[in-house]
Amino acid sequence: MKNSAAKKLEELYKVFDEGDNILIVVIADPDSMASALAFKRLMWRRVASITISNVNVVDRPDNIAMIRLLGIRMTHINDIKNGSYNRFVMLDSQPGHNEIFSRFRFDAVIDHHPDSKYASAFSDIRPLYGATASIMTEYVIAAKIKPSVKLATALFHAIKTDTCDFERKAIVEDMKAFQFLFKYANLYLARKIEQSEIRLSQLKYYQKALAGIVVHKGKLFCHLGTVENPDICVNIADFFLKIESVQWSIVSGTYNDLLVIIFRNDGIRKNAGAVSSNIFGSIGSAGGHKSAARAEIPLAAVKAEIKPYNAGNLLNWIMKKVH
Repeated sequence: MKNSAAKKLEELYKVFDEGDNILIVVIADPDSMASALAFKRLMWRRVASITISNVNVVDRPDNIAMIRLLGIRMTHINDIKNGSYNRFVMLDSQPGHNEIFSRFRFDAVIDHHPDSKYASAFSDIRPLYGATASIMTEYVIAAKIKPSVKLATALFHAIKTDTCDFERKAIVEDMKAFQFLFKYANLYLARKIEQSEIRLSQLKYYQKALAGIVVHKGKLFCHLGTVENPDICVNIADFFLKIESVQWSIVSGTYNDLLVIIFRNDGIRKNAGAVSSNIFGSIGSAGGHKSAARAEIPLAAVKAEIKPYNAGNLLNWIMKKVH
């Protein structure tokens, strides 16, 4: 690992110059935010400036707690001024994952999702890894950097989150990174982030989900209608997977003219990422990991297939597709 990481780090350093103003573009979640903090530390005093920019609205209580407790500074993509940056980096995602990424030509892409073969000056895509934070931790070790408490805690929390405490896909490199970070992380802060409470305003979605669930052959489906943020679909899908008889939890909602479908499974029977991609990849963006996946489909494409279009018919359409 050390020699490989050191070589990749050397390649990464060669891409950037001391006069560069770098914009790191992320879909903000624990893994991407922690990875961005690590990238900033690696480039400290090597470039002119680095800004982290999120393309999504951060609404999950645990993510908000992470930002607040670890002092993560981000600027939303809508507030980024054109011409302010000459270098662009993507972490924990790839340019094909969201239309908004087409605004930029990325110089470096580091990710642990399946490789979309994007051509950039520097690329490090490792689909076998459980978290991008594990890759970034290897870089930190290769750079002989002793991480600050906040950086170590962010990376520690990210690996825990993306591997679901090593219950999801993970390899020995994830465990080695986690073990290294354990020495420097603040476990109290990490636990406080994890245990952040659900917002009172979000309880209405749980109520709607409980009233509208359909269970068939170990698969639990529910549609939440219009949601204030797609992350609520993620929270509820994770919640339903805790039910003893449920092997699949499939939760959908509409957001910004998109149908968002979240897949969770026990990781034993089928690959959620492959299922999502095979079913919905032709009409939208879809993919993920063995036990966790996501599809985002333009509502216009969905409405063209469902006549008449309503919540009940939409849920039936998803169930037929997934079955």
